[in-house]
Amino acid sequence: MKMTTEEAFVKTLQMHGIDNAFGIIGSAMMPISDIFPDAGITFWDCAHEGSAGMMADGFTRATGKMSMMIAQNGPGITNFVTAVKTAYWNHTPCLLVTPQAANKTIGQGGFQEMEQMNLFADCVAYQEEVRDPSRIAETLNRVIMQAKRASAPAQINVPRDFWTQVIDIDLPEIVAFERPSGGEVAIAKAAKLLSNAKFPVILNGAGVVLAQGGIEASKLLAERLSAPVCVGYQHNDAFPGGHPLFAGPLGYNGSKAGMELIAKADVVLALGTRLNPFSTLPGYGMDYWPADAKIIQVDINPDRIGLTKKVSVGIVGDATKVATALLENLFGTAGDEGREDRKATIGETKSKWAQQLSGMDHEDDDPGTSWNERARADKPDWMSPRMAWRAIQSALPANAIISSDIGNNCAIGNAYPSFDEGRKYLAPGLFGPCGYGLPAIVGAKIGCRDVPVVGFAGDGAFGISVNELTAIGRGEWPAVTQVVFRNYQWGAEKRNSTLWFDDNFVGTELDEDVSYAGIAQSCGLQGVIARNMDELTAALNKAIDDQMNHGKTTLIEAMINQELGEPFRRDAMKKPVSVAGISKDDMRPQTV
Repeated sequence: MKMTTEEAFVKTLQMHGIDNAFGIIGSAMMPISDIFPDAGITFWDCAHEGSAGMMADGFTRATGKMSMMIAQNGPGITNFVTAVKTAYWNHTPCLLVTPQAANKTIGQGGFQEMEQMNLFADCVAYQEEVRDPSRIAETLNRVIMQAKRASAPAQINVPRDFWTQVIDIDLPEIVAFERPSGGEVAIAKAAKLLSNAKFPVILNGAGVVLAQGGIEASKLLAERLSAPVCVGYQHNDAFPGGHPLFAGPLGYNGSKAGMELIAKADVVLALGTRLNPFSTLPGYGMDYWPADAKIIQVDINPDRIGLTKKVSVGIVGDATKVATALLENLFGTAGDEGREDRKATIGETKSKWAQQLSGMDHEDDDPGTSWNERARADKPDWMSPRMAWRAIQSALPANAIISSDIGNNCAIGNAYPSFDEGRKYLAPGLFGPCGYGLPAIVGAKIGCRDVPVVGFAGDGAFGISVNELTAIGRGEWPAVTQVVFRNYQWGAEKRNSTLWFDDNFVGTELDEDVSYAGIAQSCGLQGVIARNMDELTAALNKAIDDQMNHGKTTLIEAMINQELGEPFRRDAMKKPVSVAGISKDDMRPQTV
């Protein structure tokens, strides 16, 4: 049938149910954005494309539904790079639409020209450029299907002079693949290892959250084995937090109980996880990864099996299907050996950690350093980061979706939140972009209007996305709640400076005259300052009520002292030494 290229494009989006797009308007995309309203597609015009991409990531992670990133060719598209790479490592199937400079002028160094395919080659699971206007629907359909199959962003590049052309095409068919369930031999070998294990431990990753029914399947397997279940770094929602077998997150500022329990394992089932190195780094002074344990790794992507850890059995498959198959193939005596002792150990270890965590008010200094001691003395009446997190936990609804950001105070909070179900914890992931907390929670709220949402960010990271306050106050945007930890510093890097650079704080200090609550108020939003635990709990309770019952967005500045937790990169840094020496006297004036 005859149609325009933009009609073919939008009809293909409709076939796949993609009804939300995030970006900034531009002339190169206006032929399709013009018909978005008629198609039932909402375009969310953000303040910056980087935040728009993170909104798309948050929307899809919270709902499981694909969304689209789109903006003007050239500089609009380049602003998506950080967000797309973030979505890649978050395993988020987003559609990246990159309008391109016109074919008839590209290569001449024209206005807003950029080689956009090379730009995203390392950021997407699949990319394709439209080669002919008549192939626009075919290409878009394939890109969307590849994003779903890989659970990652995929890119379609469209020369802008391909719009507004009349073509004669048939719309393509959607071909869905059944996800693999693991090979028979691998399942049997893994089931035997688990059946004979004396202390099996399950480690759930993002794949358990992404798989339909993955959490429930892992729960049934864990209960059959009486095996503690840890979760990967920033995947606190990959197992029910109230379950007696839940041991908490591994990795940076995670659960000491989880670390102590997995250290005892003779068999580890790594379910739906690529076992990224950052998730298994030593914590609290413990190098807890069980060096002699048999490792069963399950991942949908075979390229990631055995990439970071020595694996005894690798299984390519969907986490739900593999967990179900393992349960069905266990021996009748599986889990029996030492079951009661194991359950007692799990309970005792969790209880001990819970008591310790509830009493942790302050951060320790490394030997030879005293920053935290000085920070407490400087602001004796201010909350510490851990006090703030305990106050927050008192007010967070059980069904809330939360987002986090990159930064020391958000990382300190990694041990605190737990959830009854998946798709509740939107952390920035292993690409580690600052400025993720606010846009991610906005995207989540757009997709989940009836659920309370709360974003968290340190004041350094929040400064990168603060301009979104100018966008989200408009009437069509849903209300959210954002907490900003205010200590006037880039905490993670300042912590590095205390350990390795003798308190030489280069670029770590923020302007104390800036009020984020004041900026929120000037944008027509509510801005509140909380100076102690009671004020923070009360402010968060009111903000969530205002969000859910009155449609009001609130930003809470939580005023905290400058204590700093564990450094992010203790594994990657060391004390520098001076060899040649550096002197200001060696600086030469430039010649112009």
